[in-house]
Amino acid sequence: MEHTSTLERVLRGVALALVVIFFMFPLFWIFLMSFQTNETILRIPPSVVFEPTLSNYAALISGRLETAAGTLEINFLRTLWNSVFLSVTSVALSLLLGVPAAYAFARHKFRGSEDIAFTLLSFRFAPPLLVLLPLTIYFQQLGLANTYFGLIWVYQLICLPLILWIVRGYFEDIPADIEYAYRIGGHSWFATFRKIALPLAGPGIAAAGLLAFIFAWNNFVFALVLASADKQPVTVGALAFVTASGIQYGQIAAAIVLSITPTLALALYAQRYLVEGLSLGAVKG
Repeated sequence: MEHTSTLERVLRGVALALVVIFFMFPLFWIFLMSFQTNETILRIPPSVVFEPTLSNYAALISGRLETAAGTLEINFLRTLWNSVFLSVTSVALSLLLGVPAAYAFARHKFRGSEDIAFTLLSFRFAPPLLVLLPLTIYFQQLGLANTYFGLIWVYQLICLPLILWIVRGYFEDIPADIEYAYRIGGHSWFATFRKIALPLAGPGIAAAGLLAFIFAWNNFVFALVLASADKQPVTVGALAFVTASGIQYGQIAAAIVLSITPTLALALYAQRYLVEGLSLGAVKG
């Protein structure tokens, strides 16, 4: 039986603490910045001792940003709502289309299936700037520019390939004999898919949906070019804090704290499904 000495446990604890501090310190510093004024943030040397203020959050909620050049009207809460609506709707549509497609690719091998699946995955390989110009032209011709529907459509380039390939792997890890046994009882393939395959792959689908939501939430380029201010998500709306009188670091930090709260809350809520989904199929037999 292997025994771990006290020194080894202490060293492991110190190493783990250093790793956590290394990755969490930037978030901690941004959180502190959200309660400081620009003068406090820019002072040298920086200090964690300061008089906190809620003016940054008040400016975001009220929509009025006080700068040296005057009062600037911002609509941060609108951009935050746009991010929630676009991300949730895009992921829901991707799940509706991608999960059945992933099941078809996993269970029904047909000529050209691998080529089609790889073509869909290749959409993730291409950088957004490569397809941005033709998309802009097409959207203007089709009347989809500056519309929620157009942005949700474009977000499928982000969410759909990710969900398709991740969920396909989970369906392939489910023994096909379980579904065949259910089909022998006279059930249709759709009933087998709904009552057998979906519940077994549920944690994997949840993990894929969460990852797709994070990628959709963090999208910047598509929304910057294809939408105006009233349709843009929070990632683009943060540009409003770069003003003619300078960069409003405190408001940017407060906006970051508010913008990461939905994804953090969702990740914490779905943590059990995420861990189970990412480990599904790791141990067989």
